[in-house]
Amino acid sequence: KKSRCGANMTLAKQTLELWRGTMKEVGGKFGTGVLSYFKFLKWLLMFNIFSFLVNFGFITIPQLIYHPTPDIPAGVSFKGLEILTGAGYFSHTVMYYGGYSNKTQGTGGRSEYNMQLAYFFTVAAYMVLCGAALIYSMASSFRKKYVLADSGLGGAWQLLCSWDFSVTNEKAVRQRKNNLRIQLKESLSEKVQVALLPLTERLKHYGVFLGTWLLSTGMALGCGTSVYFLSSGSLLEEAATLLLPFVVSLINLVVPLFYSLFKKIEHYSNPRMQVYAIIVRNVILKMSILGILCSYWMKDVANTFSCWESIVGQALYRLVIMDFLFIMLGSFFGEFLSNVIGTKCIQSLGVPEFDVARNVLDLIYAQTLAWIGIYFSPLLPVIQIIKFFILFYLKKVSLTQNCQPPRRAGRAAQMQTIFIAILFFPSFLGALSMVAYTVWTLPPSDKCGPFRGLNTTFSAIQIWMDDLNRVDAFQWTVWIYQHVIRSEIFYFLVSLIILVFIYIFRQITQGRQLLITLLRQQIVNVSSGELSGPTCLVHQSWCVRSGCVYVMMLLKCRSNIFS
Repeated sequence: KKSRCGANMTLAKQTLELWRGTMKEVGGKFGTGVLSYFKFLKWLLMFNIFSFLVNFGFITIPQLIYHPTPDIPAGVSFKGLEILTGAGYFSHTVMYYGGYSNKTQGTGGRSEYNMQLAYFFTVAAYMVLCGAALIYSMASSFRKKYVLADSGLGGAWQLLCSWDFSVTNEKAVRQRKNNLRIQLKESLSEKVQVALLPLTERLKHYGVFLGTWLLSTGMALGCGTSVYFLSSGSLLEEAATLLLPFVVSLINLVVPLFYSLFKKIEHYSNPRMQVYAIIVRNVILKMSILGILCSYWMKDVANTFSCWESIVGQALYRLVIMDFLFIMLGSFFGEFLSNVIGTKCIQSLGVPEFDVARNVLDLIYAQTLAWIGIYFSPLLPVIQIIKFFILFYLKKVSLTQNCQPPRRAGRAAQMQTIFIAILFFPSFLGALSMVAYTVWTLPPSDKCGPFRGLNTTFSAIQIWMDDLNRVDAFQWTVWIYQHVIRSEIFYFLVSLIILVFIYIFRQITQGRQLLITLLRQQIVNVSSGELSGPTCLVHQSWCVRSGCVYVMMLLKCRSNIFS
């Protein structure tokens, strides 16, 4: 009965799992590489759902209970343009920082609700939990995809172990057979090419690499500079505020397509190095633009507008909306038109593949905007949730109608680890740095928001500690705050302990990698009959039970694949 109950619970969980059938369909036709994009999108959607629930529950609902009607000035009404600009009517609602009160809600006593503390601790708790989730996911993915994987697998292992068993579609199976054959031929030709490449050709390649990297870096800096000068224009006219997000989204759409042309002249021998180069260039482009915008918001906007936090929130809202519109345009021009051209006009181009790297970087950029906006626009995750829901089905339709399974399977699992690492740094840490700088350094607006009248946002914590200091029962809390949390020695010791644990786990990781390498070598030795002596006596039973059986299963699997 217990096992039946557990099976029913598992079945119910699988039935209620979001997009489970669609995920299986995508994985069965296009493989785990393309599936990793949709898993990543779903994962980010969970972040935003959690953010919305926390913000709405601890910040927005208390504000709406005690102030159900927003303070809309006379003559301001909803016109419809606010959906694109985020300004106008929305600027006076709980959508932004300025729509929240600085007063303690309630009638006194235990029913009081301090909006300053609620706002501060809600944002802080969400950022801490996001950081912990990212670190855990990154460590878990690294352990599975790198520590337990062999980076030096040869052609035999590629032949025997690279088959993606999630692919069940008959047409996709035939396609992947052909792709595997092409990969083996390319791997052999690449090794021969590297071995036979003369010195002059290598110097020529290095010169091409240097030129393309200088060009891509210069383009990123030029785009960032143009965005800075454009952002210094007027922000007062509602329709004119769409110009900056339009230009930023246009840059993020066009420049990566230009970067992809570099592969025509770079000729990386390793396809993964080519993908890594594209990823690094796109990250430099997107993060440089966001860095310049954040610098402009913190220096110019904060010193110009009376309720500057809401102005920054509106700018982030427009960036999120415009980014979504350009992603839809990118799906049309980048995938639909490529399919039409490749099948109707220039058939030598063929059906396009789904660019996992570029699409995942678009998701990382979108999530970075959401993290930066968590302080300035508590309800921005609502827009992000709607955006990701529509984007999932849009990309699914575009994938099935316009794209073919990838020719190069690559190491999708390891790429997923790299994407999580990029999401953590520079995306999350960059957003966290901006929010922390705003909280600890910048003076809040005097006329709006929950922290009006304070020197900094963090001053609300000091005021709270002063109130607790008057109560004898909370003296220990004040002591911990003053002598532990605000102590430099405490953070030095914490950092030292973290470094010690990192070193210990690094040694454990290296030991496990060495052990895995030795065990795989023993499998090879047993299969060829070369294992002898004490090593054979110690490990013979293990090798016979697992190694040889594993090799025989792989050989049988290979015969089934190519039959």
